[in-house]
Amino acid sequence: MTATPAPPALDRDVPGLIVKFGAYPLHHGGVGAIRSLGRLGVPVYAITEDRWTPAAMSRYLCRAFPWRTTGTEEPRYLVDGLLRIARRVGRPTVLIPTDEEAAVLVAEHQEPLADAGYLLPRVERTLPRRLASKQGLYELCAEHGVPTAETVFPRSRAEIEEFAGRPACFPVVVKNREAFTRRGAPAVSGTTVVRTPAGLRQLARGWPEPPAVVLQEYVPREHAEDWIVHAYVGPDATPRTLFTGVKIRSWPPYAGMTAYAYVAENPELADAVAHFVKQLGYTGIIDLDLRLDRRDGQYKLLDFNPRVGAQFRLFEDDAGVDVVRALHLSLTGRDVPAGTRRAGRRYVVENIDLPARLAYRRKADTRTAPARAHGTERAWWAADDPLPFLTMLARSAGPAPGHLHRLWRTHRLARRPTGRAG
Repeated sequence: MTATPAPPALDRDVPGLIVKFGAYPLHHGGVGAIRSLGRLGVPVYAITEDRWTPAAMSRYLCRAFPWRTTGTEEPRYLVDGLLRIARRVGRPTVLIPTDEEAAVLVAEHQEPLADAGYLLPRVERTLPRRLASKQGLYELCAEHGVPTAETVFPRSRAEIEEFAGRPACFPVVVKNREAFTRRGAPAVSGTTVVRTPAGLRQLARGWPEPPAVVLQEYVPREHAEDWIVHAYVGPDATPRTLFTGVKIRSWPPYAGMTAYAYVAENPELADAVAHFVKQLGYTGIIDLDLRLDRRDGQYKLLDFNPRVGAQFRLFEDDAGVDVVRALHLSLTGRDVPAGTRRAGRRYVVENIDLPARLAYRRKADTRTAPARAHGTERAWWAADDPLPFLTMLARSAGPAPGHLHRLWRTHRLARRPTGRAG
């Protein structure tokens, strides 16, 4: 019998700080990052909405810093808050952003944060904002010859109406254009598939002028397969660890966050992503969403998140390395050990996979998924750390069902042939 390799030796004298802005306490990505480092003895701190979030209740969290934000505050205010936390921690600390707002803020204010003792990748300061922007990403893809979905960036309500006058362009995917606008004045609550011109007109009634949206080509699900790529990219813009996986279900259906996924090896896709990040000169953690269009055989890049993804714990190699551990190893001057990917491992987000199962009327045509799973990572439940799961259940009895209802209502509205609200 082959012995299980020892987990990577992280520097236990260097804590990590989980950073996110905005009010969404049921965030499984932060819980995963706390567990990932905490299980290896690294002290972990986190910014939380209050002391009773799932992340705040983890046994692996040294301390929560309750701080209510919206993600729309002035950058100086947010930076000052991070500097206050640095003084309270009192030693070098690895920063781990878990949303676009935090990733962009950290990149654009590297110098004062680094001077305060934070350890962070020294990425070109404007690059994360461009990558998080749907328009910026589209332009970068065009510049570097990376396939992506055709996208329109309407500058007025009149251009929305002009687009709606072309029925052949439907269905269409509607997204918020910029990371920061989705917190303050989002046009849509999340990625939304609109199937008819009437549905787009109905959805656009409350949008400001100019509309802060993009209209993206929809690849029909009968011709598509959704892939995810997570990696930690070192200072030389070369991935130190890179994982590929296939998304089986999402919430909202067919267009939202991962609810159920598998690890699946894809050397072609891995090489393409490694080449792209090298061209960009990017360093840090990445979380990419791509859609394989079987009509032309291209992997079309839909989202490039310059931060740790919520489902990153799907991916851990047999050396015990995931992207958060790789980040910590690299920023503390340690080598990232090479390991073998665990193909067939699956990831389940319990609170959104249940409605996703109900919404998927037929089994997804995902030819790459294994016949059966080889190990399961659950987003919330962990026998060694049950309180985040129980806290998630308790808090789901309040606002979470309403949030799911709003997402589902948006999804149903987009599907209505008349676009009328129900």
